[in-house]
Amino acid sequence: MKAATLRTFQTVHTWTGLLAGFALFVAFYAGALTVFHDDIAAWQNPPWLATADANVSNDRLIERLLSHQPDARADFGIVLPHDSSHAAYAYWEAKNGSRFATASQVDAPRTDAAENELADFVYALHDSLGLPVIGIYLMGIVSVIYGLALLSGLLIHLPQLVRDLFAMRVGHNLKRLWQDAHNAIGVISLPFHVIFAVTGALFCLFAITLAALNTVAFDGKLSEAFSRATNTTPTVTVSGIPASMLSTEVLMQRGQAEALKSGVSSFEPVYLHFVHYGDRNAVAEVMGLAQHTLGSYGTVAMSAHDGSVLATFVGNRYSVNGISYAALFGLHFGSFGGRTVQWLYFVLGLAGAFLFYSGNLLWIESRRKRRHLEQPRKTLVMARATVGVCLGSCLAISGAFVATWIAERLGVEAGLPQRVACYGLFLAACAYACLRPIAKATIELLWATAALTLLMALVDLAVNAAAMAHEWSPLAWRVIGVDLTGIALGIVFALFARAATRRAYTGDANSVWAIRPTRGDVAIRTERSQ
Repeated sequence: MKAATLRTFQTVHTWTGLLAGFALFVAFYAGALTVFHDDIAAWQNPPWLATADANVSNDRLIERLLSHQPDARADFGIVLPHDSSHAAYAYWEAKNGSRFATASQVDAPRTDAAENELADFVYALHDSLGLPVIGIYLMGIVSVIYGLALLSGLLIHLPQLVRDLFAMRVGHNLKRLWQDAHNAIGVISLPFHVIFAVTGALFCLFAITLAALNTVAFDGKLSEAFSRATNTTPTVTVSGIPASMLSTEVLMQRGQAEALKSGVSSFEPVYLHFVHYGDRNAVAEVMGLAQHTLGSYGTVAMSAHDGSVLATFVGNRYSVNGISYAALFGLHFGSFGGRTVQWLYFVLGLAGAFLFYSGNLLWIESRRKRRHLEQPRKTLVMARATVGVCLGSCLAISGAFVATWIAERLGVEAGLPQRVACYGLFLAACAYACLRPIAKATIELLWATAALTLLMALVDLAVNAAAMAHEWSPLAWRVIGVDLTGIALGIVFALFARAATRRAYTGDANSVWAIRPTRGDVAIRTERSQ
């Protein structure tokens, strides 16, 4: 490859990485936690702190829904709880938008599906940076830029890929060590990053792309064709004859039995969908999660009256369109496997966050002046932005966990406290990074994140110890798992803080990460040397 071409790819890789790096750091760090979505939900509401309506049956929820919202009878869904500590809630389309409600909320439904759920809030940070409306499209653009950074990075390192892949040159040249770590993580996890970039762009920009192609290339027929290709609900005509409906328990059992005939090893119902409930021709769909297959989410459609199977979209009975569409979700979220795949995706998420953080550090190191105390403004600005945004995001998410924990114990709805804590700490960290010397801000924010993360996990373990011993259940393992992961992350942040402190005092004095000696320090050192 010519030197000029290589420089072009280097420039593309550098600037695409910088443009997308901050958003991708948040997306990857929050995404690593989102892998354990159900575990975080159990941590927020363990069995001994069950939410209201947790013991209300699905049939009772439907009964209350239709008595208070009769118009929902035509089309509504029941989102099944993650575990026994959570409540099922109904979903339907009202005249003025989507509505959600548990059994006690059907007379005053919510407009947000899970506004108090910490797991969903963390997912929103991963999915759209927590920004309403515009966030999802912003992350779509970021995913496209991310793809360009991957491609250009591969072309840059392809010639020396085999020679330098596992080269970790540990020594006084910290830039070389960071470069080796950055390259190794990027290359080893490249297949997964390609998956994340492609699926992320498709998820976030799908609506815009579909609308554009529908207008420009398909004469307005694409939307209807896509709906037919992906719709799993059989089209039925209302008979007008009232009929009894099978219980949700029976429908889930029959749906599960039918799904297991399709070559999958498991099928856990997560969602029920009803059309024309109460009519003889009513349809019930059971959507479930099937692990160890790329088509993770499958659907069995039945008659809600007699349970006869109308359509099956699970395992080997998926259509080509259906399996392609479903596989995108399985690949992006790692839902196609068990705990092993979840931990793999968790590690990959953290490694991805490190990739973008280290990319910024390499940019700073490449542009600083080696033998000058005063550094260029652009390196100082980038260093402050990297510390504020990256470390601030980690601190903010830990703060959201703490705020949620406190709110649940005080009996307060957790939605507002977790958002105030998260966004407030993030903005405070960014301001702190701008006002304090860079090295001190780095060390202090790392220690703050380590302390907050460790404190959250240790206090939760201590407070819940008696309840766990008294009301032990399999869900307790999830709570313990979240706390142990928090302790591990807190220790990692503490080790980073210690390394940053060591570098600040013993590393290159001209680095932006060094703590500059004051005039008094210089005078003392001079006096001692004399």
